[in-house]
Amino acid sequence: MTSKSLRIGVTLAIRDGQSLWENGIFQNCIFLVQLLRQCPGVVQACIVFVGDGSEHAKRELLQDTDIAAVDLGDAATELDMVIEMSAQLSSEWAAAFQGRGGKLVSMCVGNDFAIDAERLGYDLPAGRLVPSHRRDAVWTLPEYETVGAPYYAATFRAPVSILPHLWGPELLEASLRKREDGASFEYVPGRRRWRLAIMEPNLSIVKTCIIPFLACEVAHRLDPDKIEYVHVFNTEQLKSNAVFSTVFGSTNLVRHELAGFNGRFSIADVLTQHADALVCHQWENAQNYLYYEALHGGYPLIHNSHLIADCGWRYQGFDCEEGGRVLLEAIAGHDENLQDYRQRANTFLRTLHPLYEDNVRAYSEAIRRV
Repeated sequence: MTSKSLRIGVTLAIRDGQSLWENGIFQNCIFLVQLLRQCPGVVQACIVFVGDGSEHAKRELLQDTDIAAVDLGDAATELDMVIEMSAQLSSEWAAAFQGRGGKLVSMCVGNDFAIDAERLGYDLPAGRLVPSHRRDAVWTLPEYETVGAPYYAATFRAPVSILPHLWGPELLEASLRKREDGASFEYVPGRRRWRLAIMEPNLSIVKTCIIPFLACEVAHRLDPDKIEYVHVFNTEQLKSNAVFSTVFGSTNLVRHELAGFNGRFSIADVLTQHADALVCHQWENAQNYLYYEALHGGYPLIHNSHLIADCGWRYQGFDCEEGGRVLLEAIAGHDENLQDYRQRANTFLRTLHPLYEDNVRAYSEAIRRV
């Protein structure tokens, strides 16, 4: 193996019935392969499918890309480096791969400390397991620099690098072109009262609907004439929860029948049909594709992320009161400042693209270190 002819694969867990839009990690795998193909000395970058998904499932997942894929058996003999991302590899596979000179990197793109702590405290099934066989390096994202990176350094016993988060609009736009309704994914100004959407997954404490909903509640108390309706998605499974009923049932939005609690929908469906703006919250999870997609469409994004430059309408931390005031500021000022909002968003989004020079340089240097 030489630095002039590297063949690199990125693992992706595959099963039948899978959707590219289930979570961000599948898109992240694709974006990473797109970037790796631009790195000096990389002659092949591909997806490594891991799992029992059918050939049809594999084609479906990559249908809007020109990315090639190999199975785990071929990866073991053909690749020089494998980046463990969506699928974790067994110790036996890892030992054999590294035994023939291959390099194995774990790319950690979730808040594994929070997930592990929750699973430990509530006796839930394990998430990503700490590997019993060594990895040559761990790569993670700026959003996990505070909590994740020290956790990985201590548990994986491997050097940790912070690398850029990647996103491009191509997958979203390909999905939009297939819509039968022909709806345009673009904010339409002019509504006096806004329909709001909250789309946190509610699967972990790092992204829940509680703070966004309370921010909407504060805004409604301050000015009851500005909110038409609040759609809270990914909450179907929470309706029978006592805490959920108590917290949300105490609000004016629920008492006045101005809020609805629904299942899972795509952001394209939500923002083209049901809502004018997205209200969000995260805890040590400040880089989200949901944010990027909303910004790409020019939609008002009310958020608490410090890692999306000066985009959107930002409030601090867990401050629901400030969140409500910022929401009202957005309702009052978004349309007037729409051109500037879009320009700032587009400038920022360009820095996330897999082909952006600084991103290619950062990953190329990380490969060199491995």
